[in-house]
Amino acid sequence: MTEAARPTHMLAEVEEIPAAAARFLDGAREAVAAAAAAMRAVDPGLVATVARGSSDHAATYLKYAIELAAGIPVASVGPSVASIYGRRLRFDGAACLGVSQSGRSPDIVEMMRSAREGGALTIAIVNDAESPLAAASDHALALHAGAERSVAATKTFVVSILAGLALLAAWRDDRALAAAVARLPEDFARALACDWTPLADRLAEAGSLYVLGRGPGWAIASEMALKFKETCGMQASSYSAAEVLHGPSAIVGAGFPVLALGVGDAALPQLVATADRLAGQGAEVFLTAPGGGPGVTRLPAVEGLHPLTAPLALAPSFYRFIEGLARRRGLDPDAPPHLRKVTATL
Repeated sequence: MTEAARPTHMLAEVEEIPAAAARFLDGAREAVAAAAAAMRAVDPGLVATVARGSSDHAATYLKYAIELAAGIPVASVGPSVASIYGRRLRFDGAACLGVSQSGRSPDIVEMMRSAREGGALTIAIVNDAESPLAAASDHALALHAGAERSVAATKTFVVSILAGLALLAAWRDDRALAAAVARLPEDFARALACDWTPLADRLAEAGSLYVLGRGPGWAIASEMALKFKETCGMQASSYSAAEVLHGPSAIVGAGFPVLALGVGDAALPQLVATADRLAGQGAEVFLTAPGGGPGVTRLPAVEGLHPLTAPLALAPSFYRFIEGLARRRGLDPDAPPHLRKVTATL
């Protein structure tokens, strides 16, 4: 069997995303309700997040979702503040979300423990319900995603965000968001059918690209850029579609590939305008939304979704695409060089 035809753990786990999402929604109702009740009781004026890698991209997504839906600022806290520098922060009246697939990285665990001691309501979003992170937190939302054998996180990333959105909807009693979250397993199944072959054809031998988004979509752009590096050995950079115009666009010229993540939210007109501007500089732009002028190629995406779930529905489409692109480039997406499944940092 050739490398390109060999089944991978990554592909199996990507295809499991709809079922994993449904398992979480079925299995975590009581845990979500309890954590949401605790959030209402505390009524936090600040939410902090603690995470690294793909989990930090999930936390960034939840930052935007919480700020947009609840009007409460969300800040990322550096785990090394507790684990390396030994400084306890004051968290009175705050909530702290720790996001980790394994729940075993010492720095994440120590920061969550420190936040709890500093007065925060602590909630872990973690695949392993018996992990040290779950034990160090007031509440734990177990993902029920099952074992993930590929080094590159896929189903756990998606279900981590799903868990945070379910918590947000229950905490704020947001019925529209709750209904959108309940539909996500179906939306993910539709997303897996989206064919991004035109992008794969362009990137089969490319060395670099930009990935653009706004709001929660920028968090997904950051996750995509990481996966390009991790599985395909490409120098991918993620930017806000506004930030890219403050300097990075200077190197965009003829044939430079750009993936622009457009969804049906308030930022879409500006993102399309940025895509058109970069195409005008000669970039080959791929856009996941209607619109765009000459030089912009439309990629299919699930439409008509809630603005806080629409960016997440791009992830399954991308993961299927990037797994195939890695194999097309002669690489094994299950075993990126120099990486392990659990990265234990201090």
